[in-house]
Amino acid sequence: MPIEYPVDFKRKIIRRYEKGESIKELSQEFHIAQSTIYHWRKLFCSIQTPQHTYTPKEFDVLSRKLEKMEHEVEIIRLSGFLAKVPLRRKLEVLEKTYRENQQFSVHELCEALGVARGTFYNHIFRRVDRSKREEEQAELMLRVQQIFDDSQQRFGAEKIRTILAQNGMKVSAKRISAIMQELDLRSIRSDAKKQYKKRQQYAKRNLLEREFVAERPNQIWVSDITYFRVNNYWVYLCIILDLYARRIVGYRVSRNASTNLVTATFRNAYQERGKPTNLTFHSDRGKQYTSAAFTLLLQKNRVKQSFSATGRPHDNAVAETFFATFKKEEAYRREYTSEQSFFKSVEQYIQFYNEVRPHQTLKYQTPQAFEEKYYASFIENGCSNSVME
Repeated sequence: MPIEYPVDFKRKIIRRYEKGESIKELSQEFHIAQSTIYHWRKLFCSIQTPQHTYTPKEFDVLSRKLEKMEHEVEIIRLSGFLAKVPLRRKLEVLEKTYRENQQFSVHELCEALGVARGTFYNHIFRRVDRSKREEEQAELMLRVQQIFDDSQQRFGAEKIRTILAQNGMKVSAKRISAIMQELDLRSIRSDAKKQYKKRQQYAKRNLLEREFVAERPNQIWVSDITYFRVNNYWVYLCIILDLYARRIVGYRVSRNASTNLVTATFRNAYQERGKPTNLTFHSDRGKQYTSAAFTLLLQKNRVKQSFSATGRPHDNAVAETFFATFKKEEAYRREYTSEQSFFKSVEQYIQFYNEVRPHQTLKYQTPQAFEEKYYASFIENGCSNSVME
């Protein structure tokens, strides 16, 4: 009965034959008939495919190539690599994949992702250098913060640079400035003017926001100044209007648009209206209204001050509307020969406006009637005069 040899054993004999050993030598070594080995050679010496015939040696080469390609595919899969990514990203992926998958050599990884091994090694060395620089940067940032705090936020980049140099740390002011920006450190010297302007802007805030509605008389007054030509000079008219009944509660005419024009108009109205409490005074940002003298006058009488935004006349629309109405219904119809004649015209029109002219916003009641109706309701309810104010 003939001996049955395993297929792997047969292949082993044929591979040694392919590498140069003779059939005779192999026959003597393994005690196998030469005819048997010749038969195996005929059987295994060619592996045919529909496209090509491969020798065992060629087949081994192809097997190794296939194994290599499978490795590369696995590397690409694990790294999440995408084609045409920047070199920096490739290097980061290589480092991560190498550390997390020790079964791949640096050579395999670099070849799979198309990166030279020298480039990869340089990346690793530079990363070590970067870590050192990052430590130095962190220490420098701490020192900058310390010096800035010790100066009570007074020192800028140049002064901090000087102090660091005195302590043996030579750093450029530009680098310190970048650190201060990163840490959001602002010297009060450079920021003081900006903060001052911000406070001033807040102090001049608009309390009305175009909500021209009041719940009672003497709650909100609005004011403005206009001008009109009389002969060869200008005259200026300042008015104060109570927002509740749209009533003119103060007015004054002058040859000068000075702060005194505004302060005098307010004083007269404030006295005439019984020095009301909880009053808000709104105007534009003209120099007369923003002056220290007028602001102090309002503060002294505990009057809250409100301002229109710069360049937004509609924020003071009620006062602007009154002036437009006055000019169309009165001023443009007259020829004034003097300041006195203009004042007389203003006086007569304001009396007409308050007492005779119906106002659409007031459901066609006059300002005087609308205000009197408010006070009458309090009298009917037995409220005191102090409450009405």
